[in-house]
Amino acid sequence: MFKVRNTILSGDIATAKFACDLPRCKGACCVIGDAGAPVSKDEIPVLHKAYRMLKGELMPESVEVAERDGVVIGSEKAGYEISTVRTEECIFVKYDENEVAYCAIQKAYFEGRFNWEKPLSCHLFPVRLKHIAGFDYANFEYVPKLCSAACEKGDKENIYLAEFLEKPLVRRYGKEWYDEFIESCKSMRDQT
Repeated sequence: MFKVRNTILSGDIATAKFACDLPRCKGACCVIGDAGAPVSKDEIPVLHKAYRMLKGELMPESVEVAERDGVVIGSEKAGYEISTVRTEECIFVKYDENEVAYCAIQKAYFEGRFNWEKPLSCHLFPVRLKHIAGFDYANFEYVPKLCSAACEKGDKENIYLAEFLEKPLVRRYGKEWYDEFIESCKSMRDQT
């Protein structure tokens, strides 16, 4: 483990190689799991806005779940998560012609129709954050079924998880933090 300011990170975040390989994994992180993506209380209004805008583009089953259970479920004490279809598939999932799952919110963002890319937990995946006693704890949640293709691609292309996640880490912590983080990562790699 290592520390950057008020964030404590697992060492494998610095040393693992990782680069998403959507043609191989088919967007599995959006459709496989036992719960929806964790979201912060601040993200809930944005997700409701996204749902209202994208409702007509989502799969009928997703709309049915959102209308019945809500876009976001949970509580402040237990935590919040995006609703899912059958406890797996995010309600914002869409599929392309190759059956690759993708985020409808992110697609709208890239098309310039929405001003927010996606929930931070999705953007940071496979890193998960927990906030405890004034510190963020960051862990690489390696799930072979979801991450093996990305780890193989990262290894082949020599891309580290830390660099792959630059954009969401800067989004969460800022550029100065990220620069300190990368220096710590490089130092850890030199020691192995």
